[in-house]
Amino acid sequence: MYAPARRQTLNADMKENIESILSSSPPDKPRLIHGGNYIKEGRDSAKSTCLIFSPYEEDEVGSLGKYLQLFVKHKVNLLHIESRSSLRRPNNYEFMVDCAPGGNIASVIEALRDQCSYFSIISRNHKDNMNTVPWFPRRIRDLDKFANQILSYGAELDSDHPGFTDPMYRERRKYFADIAYYYKHGQPIPKVEYTAEETATWGVVFKNLTKLYPKYACKEHNHVFPLLIENCGYREDNIPQLEDISNFLKDSTGFTLRPVAGLLSSRDFLAGLAFRVFHSTQYIRHSSKPFYTPEPDICHEILGHVPLFADPSFAQFAQVIGLASLGAPDEYIEKLATCFWFTVEYGICRQNGELKAYGAGLLSSFGELEYCLSGKPELRPFDPPKTALQKYPITEYQPVYYVAENFEDAKEKMMKFAQSIPRKFGVRYDAYTQTISIIDSKQQIEALVNNVNQEVQILMDALRKLHH
Repeated sequence: MYAPARRQTLNADMKENIESILSSSPPDKPRLIHGGNYIKEGRDSAKSTCLIFSPYEEDEVGSLGKYLQLFVKHKVNLLHIESRSSLRRPNNYEFMVDCAPGGNIASVIEALRDQCSYFSIISRNHKDNMNTVPWFPRRIRDLDKFANQILSYGAELDSDHPGFTDPMYRERRKYFADIAYYYKHGQPIPKVEYTAEETATWGVVFKNLTKLYPKYACKEHNHVFPLLIENCGYREDNIPQLEDISNFLKDSTGFTLRPVAGLLSSRDFLAGLAFRVFHSTQYIRHSSKPFYTPEPDICHEILGHVPLFADPSFAQFAQVIGLASLGAPDEYIEKLATCFWFTVEYGICRQNGELKAYGAGLLSSFGELEYCLSGKPELRPFDPPKTALQKYPITEYQPVYYVAENFEDAKEKMMKFAQSIPRKFGVRYDAYTQTISIIDSKQQIEALVNNVNQEVQILMDALRKLHH
């Protein structure tokens, strides 16, 4: 969304000002913190604050420099500066600055509010600041800012993990974590050479699950699976590569995969879905327990999740949850994450009078896939306001599952639920630029209506041609 709006000749003083307030990047290395887990302590985990503002006056030479002086005066360091044409006021410009912690940012905010026709604060520190929107990515490359802020990293495993006492397994986990850690948006996902032991573990899981899919999996999963075998190397003796699968998904629905070293927070993970990006692990469960994994692994991701992300209706449903999460208050993030759990992870749907599994947690679990449709657990209709409040266990079979009539019905219910989230703006994903638009002005709504009218004209033209 943010692109340089114009070339502006910088005089020597302005150059010096900008250089003095742009902070240098922190070291790009993971560090071991107390408790034995590696956590990314990078740019955005420093709790940066993003300010977006548009001056009252129409553009004039040096206007950006004038506002930058405020940051110099109040000793606020900037991590990033961008400018673009304003979407809200014709002939005006809009600026975005990422502020590092420190300095008197409150005085900067107060001054900008008085001097600007549009002003918005997006911050990780939203809990402590009134009128602040919780931070969310605005461009697809912003996913780089949080992709490494995971709950655990590398070779450090909990003592009850099957691979805890296996030094070779721990070394491999660190290898996979490093691939994800250094990955940046736009790069090809590095190919992995899996060991014979890892491939054998995959083979056991693959062989047993594919026997169950015809009977228990939804039709969308069973429709896509042969295509994954043909196009992505899904075989009992081969673990497919994330890059090949990501390219297949992009051609199918626009979804892509991004490697991740471990579990992200709910807010960050859901934000990725808004851009049709699924954060996927690349490591595999320990060979001693091929039918058990305490965390998502490559079997869960590419046998459970991937086939459904190749289905247009399901892809749209997942993106609706992601878009609903952007800028939502913390309590609604928890509700959306719960809805995600009971649909994308553990969802059941009704097809041709029968119940079928579409949740990845079911489609990647040999035991739970049979159990969920055995008649033993309680089944309830999917209803987001009620589903969002349901507690669930994460280390045992689910006592309750929610049944969707179909993906279109589930999507409509999620969109209606999203309207109840208290936000002072709408959000829209622009697939052309892979950015999120914050819609909070009459001009933007008018522009959207014009776009919709153009789409309707295309539909009407196609209908006329069909009837000739």
